[in-house]
Amino acid sequence: MTLALANPSKQQALEARMLRLGINDSNLVEKFVLGSGKGGQKVNKTSSCVYLRHVPTGIEVKCQQGRSRELNRFMARRELCDRIAERVTGEVTRRQAEAEKIRRQKRRRSRRQKQRMLEDKHHHSARKTQRGKVSPGGEE
Repeated sequence: MTLALANPSKQQALEARMLRLGINDSNLVEKFVLGSGKGGQKVNKTSSCVYLRHVPTGIEVKCQQGRSRELNRFMARRELCDRIAERVTGEVTRRQAEAEKIRRQKRRRSRRQKQRMLEDKHHHSARKTQRGKVSPGGEE
């Protein structure tokens, strides 16, 4: 695999990761599809969108993050590695971790949680009111 635009060290790291996961270029079906979406004429006229399918696992990846075909090839392979690692080793990827974090943030709080939060706020408020200003003449 030779990807011209990717940083050589990142490219070597990706190749090593693909070897560790047992991904060979001979097992990949790679197609270049006409791009779509924002980006103007350059994206809409060229086949810069990369479609990868790993035949043994059946995992499919489609990548159109940049305008460059080579960069999209690199990103698609990285995404494919993430998905295969997720399936094979049970490794939690960064993408999964972010999705789980958002899910936790959006989850509704239970009645007990809301009640406890309000109690904490009232307690904090009471402590703040006790910090009233001290009169300059001393205690009153």
